[in-house]
Amino acid sequence: MLAARRSASMREPLKWEFPGGKIEQGESAADALARELLEELCVEVEVGPPLGTSETPELELRLFSCRIRSGALLAREHAELRWLGAHELRSLDWAPADVPLLECVARVLTEAGGQR
Repeated sequence: MLAARRSASMREPLKWEFPGGKIEQGESAADALARELLEELCVEVEVGPPLGTSETPELELRLFSCRIRSGALLAREHAELRWLGAHELRSLDWAPADVPLLECVARVLTEAGGQR
């Protein structure tokens, strides 16, 4: 699973998150994710099935499975990018909205044999 560490200038600085962003008017969640990953990480992705949802009073976070189709990962806005296995998820300092998704992600990774 790919995790991104927020830069020091972002809201919730240096916390880890699942990459993505806001849905713009007229976009589906999948289209928004593909656009955001291209803008933020320089990769074109094929968005797969949803994995889970986390809600806070301020936002709704939807997590999807993705496959990189082209490009090379580049952290344009984030301080760091890291591929994680199921056993590594809890070792990072996550943004609060992402924390409820960790169990779901660990389960998906474990079922997939811990592969990235």
